[in-house]
Amino acid sequence: MEKHSKIYVAGHKGLVGSAIVRALKTQGYSKFILRSHQELDLVKQSSVFEFFEIEKPEYVFLAAAKVGGIYANNTYPADFIYINMQIECNLIHASYLYGVKKLLFLGSSCIYPKFAPQPMKEEYLLDGKLEPTNEPYAIAKIAGIKMCQAYNRQYGTNFISVMPTNLYGPNDNFDLQNSHVLPALIRKFVEAKESKLPNVIVWGTGKPRREFLYVDDLADACIFLMNNYNNSEIINIGVGEDISIMELANIIKEEVGYKGNIVYDSSKPDGTPRKLLDVSKINALGWKARTSLREGIRKTINWYMENR
Repeated sequence: MEKHSKIYVAGHKGLVGSAIVRALKTQGYSKFILRSHQELDLVKQSSVFEFFEIEKPEYVFLAAAKVGGIYANNTYPADFIYINMQIECNLIHASYLYGVKKLLFLGSSCIYPKFAPQPMKEEYLLDGKLEPTNEPYAIAKIAGIKMCQAYNRQYGTNFISVMPTNLYGPNDNFDLQNSHVLPALIRKFVEAKESKLPNVIVWGTGKPRREFLYVDDLADACIFLMNNYNNSEIINIGVGEDISIMELANIIKEEVGYKGNIVYDSSKPDGTPRKLLDVSKINALGWKARTSLREGIRKTINWYMENR
């Protein structure tokens, strides 16, 4: 990408999209095409095609998606598969039709089989059954990956697919009904501290292990790959280390300064037992995550306190 290239970040107000815009600005890129959901409904094909015809973006970061935690995925499975597949179909096809030079599609680590060997290598995709709680979302993301690969093969496009691990940071969703585990825990501990509650309830047993990547590190990786990676094969983005939900809860408790107890509700689902990505491929290209988990959690708590 040249510094003056026309760059479209789909989903620029979300967790990932906003971080990509921040990183692009920091690195000196200046020509952005940005549309909110109110300005452009990505589910409507005619609106997307009209937008591409008028604006003619050269580079596309496809960060727009309907996302959520276990509760949201379980409750709205039809929304997760329909909305995500519509967005992907419209943007990927429009990028081909209107001559986009390169597109980066953001997948998710939940595309890997529920009981995939750990850490998860890129080649484990479609090697086993998916986690049932987020299967519709995962299938939509897999369809996006396969669509990028198919367009590269048939039309010679340059569409790449990246698989980030669990993300967190500024502009995350802190809604307790449909957020992911880390922002949900931050909100729970902050509110428990302010209300002087004796206990914080954490879903599940606390035993599952998860890898967490600070979203500004992901944005840095996406720009790095946009400039340095031109392969149809998917590539993982993560830190290469995981932590139990129990350990995560204790770190957040310490950083918030909550003095009460943590109670685990084992009647609630745990989800996949472990999710750790093999990041040797991106590390070999010369990129590594920089933000430690505790530092990232501290920054995220500060952002939440200032912006809730």
